[in-house]
Amino acid sequence: MPNNQVKQAVALSYKNSNAPVVIAKGEDLIAKEMIAIAEQAGVHIHSDEYLCDFLQKLEVGDEIPQELYLLVAELIAFVYVLDGRFPEKWDNMHQKIMEQV
Repeated sequence: MPNNQVKQAVALSYKNSNAPVVIAKGEDLIAKEMIAIAEQAGVHIHSDEYLCDFLQKLEVGDEIPQELYLLVAELIAFVYVLDGRFPEKWDNMHQKIMEQV
């Protein structure tokens, strides 16, 4: 990101119902503080300038638009895998994969 470009951050929350919701957003110092707090808390951070620009247009408390459902669902699923969380109906497939690796 060029030095003259504004740093942005958007935080989403998903509670297994409805759509993910914007729970915080900020620019410059606020964005840097949001990222630092997320890193300290072990929150996974996804950097995508275009997605962030789009999400910055939403207000805190807004659900993401339907056009972003698939993209954000893929990000959430990836974070679940990184955290070692898998749906029960996978019949411990992750354990089988780990045994083969």
